[in-house]
Amino acid sequence: MSEISPDTLLPTERMRDQALAGEVTQTHRGHAYAEEGDTFEIDGEGFEVVAVDDRTLGDLTDEDARAEGARDLEHYRQILERAHEHFEWDDEADIVRHRFERVD
Repeated sequence: MSEISPDTLLPTERMRDQALAGEVTQTHRGHAYAEEGDTFEIDGEGFEVVAVDDRTLGDLTDEDARAEGARDLEHYRQILERAHEHFEWDDEADIVRHRFERVD
């Protein structure tokens, strides 16, 4: 367990603001960027990574998309397409989910 930069999991200010508001509680990345038990702070508020899971893009649901601040899975796909040049959705693509919670 270690303290990580919030930018590691939440690379944009919008995502960090959404985490502070409780609108973002997880993020999927191409690789594991944290371990369960790692902590980070945003504007003095503490968060702990509570789970790190291997998944595929095909595993994602509307609920996952909402936990990342999107309206639904289609909106999440659109966000990924805008954020990553040459992105193509592949249901078999490996990803890693990082779930986190606010701590006192």
